[in-house]
Amino acid sequence: MNSLYLRFITQNISFMRRILLPFAFIIAFSLCLNAQEKKEYKIGTIAFYNLENLFDTLPGANDVEFTPEGPKNWNTEKYFSKIDRMGGVIVQLGADVTGTAPMIVGVSEVENITPLNDLVNCEAMKPYNYKVVHIDGPDRRGVDCALLYRPEYFKVTNVRMHRVVSEQEGFVTRDQIVVSGIYDGEEMHFIVLHWPSRLGGEKRSLPRRAEAATTTRQIFDSIMAINPNAKIIAMGDLNDDPINKSLKDYCKTVGKKDEVKDGKLYDPMEELYRKGIGSLAYGDRWNLFDQMIFSPAFVSTDRSTYVHYGSHVFNKSFLTQKEGRYKGYPLRTYVGTTYQSGYSDHFPVYSFIIKEK
Repeated sequence: MNSLYLRFITQNISFMRRILLPFAFIIAFSLCLNAQEKKEYKIGTIAFYNLENLFDTLPGANDVEFTPEGPKNWNTEKYFSKIDRMGGVIVQLGADVTGTAPMIVGVSEVENITPLNDLVNCEAMKPYNYKVVHIDGPDRRGVDCALLYRPEYFKVTNVRMHRVVSEQEGFVTRDQIVVSGIYDGEEMHFIVLHWPSRLGGEKRSLPRRAEAATTTRQIFDSIMAINPNAKIIAMGDLNDDPINKSLKDYCKTVGKKDEVKDGKLYDPMEELYRKGIGSLAYGDRWNLFDQMIFSPAFVSTDRSTYVHYGSHVFNKSFLTQKEGRYKGYPLRTYVGTTYQSGYSDHFPVYSFIIKEK
């Protein structure tokens, strides 16, 4: 890792340590009720980051590529450089508003518990005492989803894995992890997703994502059948844009809060997508595959409980390729077998939730 980047991360960590407040960070928002009135709110950041092939260096049943002897020459130095880089990004998500690192972080494309433990114990993340929820899944590449959380904000009460049942013979994809618990006195449920890729083409591969979307929707429905006002956030790399069929027809999402009715779910990323904002680039066009979906309870005007406040793509300049064919794209760790000392082929995304103090 270069010294400039280390100084950048160290300065940000030092800044956030100085302004970190106990439990929920309190911030005043002007609600435009009149020019003089302000209200104070608790605000929290919920984030998601596709870590792009965060493998340890040990060979496994599904992994020879990311080993010292493999084609990428993936070694200890490169591994810990990536750990430090990803951790340095995560703690910045939403920090310009909250003054602290995210309370909840969903991640995907991680090989096993070892990189997750190394990640939460890296220099940038260790001060925040993140805990890990992870269960090995059936993915043939050996990559899983996981949830990172700060226990001073969130207490886990239940963890469930949901298998995506496919009618396509021999097809297996990532399980969908559901972590339930108490966030600042309110019951909340977090679903971390990585829907099937577009391998073979968008149209041909759609049935696989439709099956995954159906599973996600069933999770929402099963929780809301018990509690219609359940607070649920699904986050992940969906390998589809907010306007695609898997979201609109199978998950039943809408992009505007005033359209959240008749069982619809709220996808705030749709508005960003329609503005041309993306989280990854392919073929010289932007996609917004990394999304966050909210149950109707988060769209309430009752701010005595937590509600959605805003969603963003973290696309800072230091995360982008500066030159060459992929200029402006997310700066990856590798392009093919060429090591770039980068981050991920996805930008992270994050949302704020607020509650009146």
